[in-house]
Amino acid sequence: MKRIMMLSVVTSSLILAGGDIAPVEVEAVAPTAEAFTFFNNVTAKGEIRPRYEFVDTDDAVRNASAFTNRLTLGISADLFQVDGLSTYLEATNVSGSGDYWDLSNGDIGDKGVYNVVADPSQTRITQAYIDYASGKTLIRAGRQGVNLDNQRFIGTVNWRQMPQTYDAAAVINNSVENLSLLAAYVWHVNTIFDEDTVKPVGDGFDTGTVLLHASYKMMDALTLTGYAYMIEDIHDTYGIAATGKFALGAGTGLSYRAEYASQTDPSFEDLTTNKTADADYINVEATLNMSGFLAGARYEVLGAGNGGNAAFSTPLATLHGQNGWADMFLGTPDDGLVDVNGMIGYKAKGFGVAKIVYHDFSSDRGNTDYGTETDVLYKNKISAVKGLSGMLKASFYSADAYKVDTTKYWVMLDYKF
Repeated sequence: MKRIMMLSVVTSSLILAGGDIAPVEVEAVAPTAEAFTFFNNVTAKGEIRPRYEFVDTDDAVRNASAFTNRLTLGISADLFQVDGLSTYLEATNVSGSGDYWDLSNGDIGDKGVYNVVADPSQTRITQAYIDYASGKTLIRAGRQGVNLDNQRFIGTVNWRQMPQTYDAAAVINNSVENLSLLAAYVWHVNTIFDEDTVKPVGDGFDTGTVLLHASYKMMDALTLTGYAYMIEDIHDTYGIAATGKFALGAGTGLSYRAEYASQTDPSFEDLTTNKTADADYINVEATLNMSGFLAGARYEVLGAGNGGNAAFSTPLATLHGQNGWADMFLGTPDDGLVDVNGMIGYKAKGFGVAKIVYHDFSSDRGNTDYGTETDVLYKNKISAVKGLSGMLKASFYSADAYKVDTTKYWVMLDYKF
């Protein structure tokens, strides 16, 4: 802070012996003061993420070929010189060109003519919140991104160019060692789509959703997490997960996740909807890392609804990557979904990460074969430019009794500054 110093000369009179009056100059120093500012420690960051996406389906719909770009600019600052008080503002622009349908009624593509690339051109304030931190408690209010655990239930859908964000008030507390508590109230969800999207939700929807999450790390080998996600007019989800990692020897480790959740009727409901829910979720997965060589397996069940209710669903999740990158299962089939998958790969500094994932999909009820999928990825930093990384990615879905054969390719750069 700059200190404002004022110097002045003050003339006073002294009565001297003999009656003479002579002026005396005295230097006076004014009080110092700090300049008040609304914003301090202002910092900026951004992201440029160009991507090419190709989609080919085994039907009459034309192949999609899309060039899209994400441009994000964010500014953070401390507020009013109050300890612990800060703010963050972020805007995101998505632009695109090519032959594809972006799910919008805009200028790009036509419904039923080209395959979908769900990145409509738009500009939005993606985050705008105020934080207050005191000790080990953080209070955040405003538009914000929320990613919980592996984003299976709550996420920002960051794979798409426009992220999903939440207008919410949240409290996070870490006062007890190894214990993290979160409680949030969400009054609006801002989806990845634009206001002209043909889907009913459009660019967002009002809600009265409560998110509760608690995680306690007992040791490296065991962290217990419990959660309750009460989504207005849809369902309540209550679950528990155990996660951890083991050192099996020099350069070798095993990480795992075991999880169970249940969905019931919504606690917060518009009485005119009469929504009912009764379904279960099971997930067991493990990954072995042997000096960078990776091998993993996962068994996941999104159960069919009991008593004629809807199947288990995760409407606020980051769905891409959960059940194959071809995005065939963004909605759970009526008879539920069983995803058995295996992964092999390699990860090392300088090399980046490469992996192949194979999925076998079937129904939870009736054992219907939905098909298989093979996903391939290579990602690495581009050392010539700080903050720049590149990705090559492909997905090959082979249909059986569900949808059609689908192939997707991606080439992407990501520059963060």
